[in-house]
Amino acid sequence: MSLYQSNVNHIFDDFIKDLSVARRGGTRSGRGHNTNNTFFVPLIDVHENDNEFFVNAELPGLNKDQINIDVRDNALIISGETKKEQKYEKGETIIQERSYGSFTRSISLPPNVKAEDITAKFENGLLELKLPKSASSGKKITIE
Repeated sequence: MSLYQSNVNHIFDDFIKDLSVARRGGTRSGRGHNTNNTFFVPLIDVHENDNEFFVNAELPGLNKDQINIDVRDNALIISGETKKEQKYEKGETIIQERSYGSFTRSISLPPNVKAEDITAKFENGLLELKLPKSASSGKKITIE
């Protein structure tokens, strides 16, 4: 196994480890009626074919203006905030299973992702990202 292949395998293993952590702590909220410090981690699916990776994130109840997608330091970062509707601020909440507050989900990217060509679509609470793969940038070294 070449040094390049070993490095690629290590980075891809880190990518898979990030993906296998489904909720990283789940939904959390403060005590009592004040839920200002609530946060949640969106659930994701990742699929791959020969040409690209697909990342699907569940973000129910949001619109695309409440979602941020960034690529930095070899990571894909999905973040944003959802707020409880003001019409429910008065009175007492009897059951609250929906999540409100800020969210962030970060996954490491393998080195063969063309970050500049990532595309995103948001429809019916599902964020769909396409992450195209680049050709292998490895190089064979000839021994003299």
